[in-house]
Amino acid sequence: MAAKEAKARIKINKLLEESGWRFFDEKGGKANVVLEPNVKLTRERVDGLGENFETTANGFIDFLLLDEQGYPLVVLEAKAEDKNPLIGKEQARKYAKSQNCRFIILSNGNLHYFWDLEQGSPHIITRFPTPDSIEGYLHFQPNPDRLIKEMVAKDYIVLTQLPGYADEAGWKNRDERPGFIEKNRLRFLRDYQKRAVQAIQDAVADGKSRFLFEMATGTGKTLTSAAVIKLFLRTGNARRVLFLVDRLELEDQANKAFTFLLKNDFTSVIYKERRDDWRKAEIVVTTVQSLLFNDKYKRLFSPTDFDLVISDESHRSIGGNARAVFEYFVGYKLGLTATPKDYLKKFDTASPTTRDPRELERRMLLDTYRTFGCESGEPTFRYSLLDGVKDGFLINPVVVDARTDITTQLLSDEGYAVLAVNEDEEDAEQTFYHKDFEKKFFSESTNRLFCETLLKNALSDPISGEIGKMIVFGVSQNHAAKLTQILNELADVLFPGKYQSDFAVQVTSLIPEAQQYTINFTNNNLLGSANFMESYRTSKARVCVTVGMMTTGYDCPDLLNLALMRPVFSPQDFVQIKGRGTRKHNFIEQLFDPALKEQIGSQEKTRYKLFDFFANCEYFEETFDYDEVIKLPRPRQGAGEGGDGPEPPPPPPPGGTYEYGGTDHISRFGEHHVGEQGMKIDRMFFNRFEDTAREDDSLKALIDSERWDQAIEYVHTHLFDKPEEYFNLDKLRRAAGVDRRLSLREILEKVFGLIAGFKSKDELLEDEFDKLLLDLSPEELEQHADAIVALKNYFKAYATDSRLRDIIEHKRFTELNVNPSFSMADFKAVPQEWRGRIPHYIKDYLSLNQFM
Repeated sequence: MAAKEAKARIKINKLLEESGWRFFDEKGGKANVVLEPNVKLTRERVDGLGENFETTANGFIDFLLLDEQGYPLVVLEAKAEDKNPLIGKEQARKYAKSQNCRFIILSNGNLHYFWDLEQGSPHIITRFPTPDSIEGYLHFQPNPDRLIKEMVAKDYIVLTQLPGYADEAGWKNRDERPGFIEKNRLRFLRDYQKRAVQAIQDAVADGKSRFLFEMATGTGKTLTSAAVIKLFLRTGNARRVLFLVDRLELEDQANKAFTFLLKNDFTSVIYKERRDDWRKAEIVVTTVQSLLFNDKYKRLFSPTDFDLVISDESHRSIGGNARAVFEYFVGYKLGLTATPKDYLKKFDTASPTTRDPRELERRMLLDTYRTFGCESGEPTFRYSLLDGVKDGFLINPVVVDARTDITTQLLSDEGYAVLAVNEDEEDAEQTFYHKDFEKKFFSESTNRLFCETLLKNALSDPISGEIGKMIVFGVSQNHAAKLTQILNELADVLFPGKYQSDFAVQVTSLIPEAQQYTINFTNNNLLGSANFMESYRTSKARVCVTVGMMTTGYDCPDLLNLALMRPVFSPQDFVQIKGRGTRKHNFIEQLFDPALKEQIGSQEKTRYKLFDFFANCEYFEETFDYDEVIKLPRPRQGAGEGGDGPEPPPPPPPGGTYEYGGTDHISRFGEHHVGEQGMKIDRMFFNRFEDTAREDDSLKALIDSERWDQAIEYVHTHLFDKPEEYFNLDKLRRAAGVDRRLSLREILEKVFGLIAGFKSKDELLEDEFDKLLLDLSPEELEQHADAIVALKNYFKAYATDSRLRDIIEHKRFTELNVNPSFSMADFKAVPQEWRGRIPHYIKDYLSLNQFM
């Protein structure tokens, strides 16, 4: 027992020091950690506590954390490693009240809770708050009653002028922004948006701290969020708000919107990695990936830094390690989505759909409703597409069901049968179905027919008469490239001399500047801003061909055509794609010439076309089982890397292919084995690479603008394998001297000062284990609190020891008796249900290559 108490004390001491708390007087300030009852610590006194820190002659010892003036600020209730920290809750509360302390930390060295006695229940945290953060939080005096009673009328947010052609929000002449009503040239909250804000007030009155808005695409979730932000900030129930998005273009969009909508009340800053002015802003907008990469959210923020966290497209931000960011901060949580995922709908715990013993737990973690406190399966507020259409704010599509001879057969139960050469070079019959299109089955003539049909029947721009703006969704990046080429060829025939291959643009993740293309397309300046009429601003490029970049959250109200040149199987994906066209728009506002405006008059968007080449609409109308239990997503290897790297090439399709014309070649081959210590040139290598990289202005510009894919590609193309230095990734990894495999992005972050150094294998494993704890419910944490140490040892050993993984996988448990890194005694200390659960988690979320 004493050893466990000593270990817990050592860990708690380290955690306090890492967060800036001082046990002794130092140059940086006076000691701000004392013992009950207000006994100042000295090294002799700390050493004199011995191993049993939990009890002394005078009874139980608590840590008391002090503010700058030496007054009690936080009570830290410390428990031994094998005890649940929550068991000291009431004793800590009693002591905190006697010291006039509002805050409590409960910890056993491995599991920690932060408790604001004025804000309900303890919240799990993975690091201790800093002194500055907690002192700032002390001055925060939330008053839920004031929030509940705040009057929210339609003029809660009012625009006194119309967004101009190049206004500060970047809303280029889009007078009919979703979510506004014009009256005497003023804009007001719509009735349903006002009701959404009031629904939060009702939820707070019921004691809730988590909320979910389920609102259809185009109904103004951002504006409604602005009203919610104003409600919390204005009533003093939040000092600072974090708005999380999952894509860079949405970060820019939200930042501009909040700056415009709340400019008279608050400031808004889009948080960047090398900017230190986020503390000056009431509203911080950033991507989940940016905070997740290299655990930036833990390195730069304390759990108490944000009092309201809003997650845009929340159904995407609670899966995998991204959930750790969302759950890291204490306070109110609001989720926004048009397509929540109900993973518990129709799910029978007695008849699971997989053999995964964690299926119920994974479903609860991924379920949008339960994550945001809506256990009934009903959101805090809902406004559907049907509501929007009925109220005249949204429009439904004109579905164009177009099928060819080939797609008709691909869609049939019998499929499309062909005679092809098999692996034995013999003629054999193969059958393909619609899911095989552009994966195993390729047809140039079908793709061309798709494009011809689309251009022939697409809606035209009501002002210029050219083909209306459209998004085409393909199967893959290769398919998108083919469709883009065909569309440009057809446009050159239909409109000679007009486009010069600028008619269609591929917008996929491997295309440089692809994210900027999506923004330019919205702002009507993609490859130019006018073509048929000089006085009319509209994108010269008329078509964006993508796979999935322009689905969730993408705002482009003047879209007139959408084309599905691929089958869609997810109802959430189908709703999101279809939602790109539902917004209304007045095209007349894109005209510069007042005389023409008056002559032409209003040109409202009243419809858009949805071209469906694979009977997707029919599938979701007649075939799809909406009562079917949602399948759990297939775990992604290496989740948590931030999602910023380039997509790997698709694996070769199993079985045969038909009409495949691609080739592949090995471009470089060489073998050279260097010993574990490397050569001297390897050890000097990293400094020379740092100097070379920092002096490259092109690379620096890419890093400054966070274009990581292009930066990595630039290094491979311009810096690696050159005769002058012959840099390459393997040599840099060896020269860095870290006991694990580094990614090129980590190396670049170190070179440009974005991180102080590289985390060791053990530090990385500690962080990954913390993320596992955040995935657990409070009940599970309490149940297994006495086994946290054993779980962590098993977690680390399994992630780093390939021999142990092989033993566990093949159930050769007797070999643990002679396994040096993890013994049979260690294995027996792990609760039975966790012996398979931890390997599942590691396979799901960790990239084991980085620990080699």
